[in-house]
Amino acid sequence: MGKSRRDLLPDSLFPILWILIAFVFPAKISGIRKDIGLPENHVCRNTVQGRYLLSDDNGYVCTALSVDSLSRCCPEIGERFSCHGCNLVSQCCNSYEYCVSCCLQPSRTKEDLALKAKVAKPITAGTYASVFDFCAGRCRHNSASVVHENTYASDFHHCFSLQSNFSGIMELSSEARLTGIDIVIGKQGESCNSACRSKKQSCVPNRLLVLNKCEFLQRYMSCKGGCFASIGADQPAEVVDDAPKDVNPGACLFTQRETMLTCDGLHQHTRRLCPCA
Repeated sequence: MGKSRRDLLPDSLFPILWILIAFVFPAKISGIRKDIGLPENHVCRNTVQGRYLLSDDNGYVCTALSVDSLSRCCPEIGERFSCHGCNLVSQCCNSYEYCVSCCLQPSRTKEDLALKAKVAKPITAGTYASVFDFCAGRCRHNSASVVHENTYASDFHHCFSLQSNFSGIMELSSEARLTGIDIVIGKQGESCNSACRSKKQSCVPNRLLVLNKCEFLQRYMSCKGGCFASIGADQPAEVVDDAPKDVNPGACLFTQRETMLTCDGLHQHTRRLCPCA
């Protein structure tokens, strides 16, 4: 009887033979790995508004000449999320690039709120795609930082502070809208135009709406008689102490009809709260 192949091979060669077979004819072909290769370089988004500075989406500010030509990122040196030249109370800055950098700090701008914010006023307007888009958009000049149509209320006119109104639309906070505004208390029977002129300034009509709240009346006036909703072109205002009892002496009043807000209004028994610049 003929011998089998197994009988013809020495026993010592079998382990080596099986190892060779396992390498040449694997029992199962594994899936191709997709994680092998060179790591991808992050390409930054950055602001391109300034002539000399820019801010990237990592939160760094650098000169336009120092930005990496391939990644478009700033060198990771200096302070990240810098708020240089910013007022952290109003969250307004005197530089667009540092406004964006400061805004990108996660503790200052919550991502879930930023992504719900409307790009424009109408309810139908779209929302921001990222926190960087939000910060870059909000920090640009806006109508709330302008007085007298083409003059900024303050050097700190790059603002990112937000709050929600009744419709869920995000707006500049009241504090931010009053940046650069001097709050002046007029004399009895004096209009805001006159009160501001006495300070060599002008009344800013679109800030009357901000002051037309008990919060601000009680901050700047005594309001000993309380704070109440009313209707009048002289408001927001405080009724003087020696006024007739039927007009609530010492009470602060804000108007329910915002269309009546004007710098010209006055009343013989009130002192107005005026926004001047």
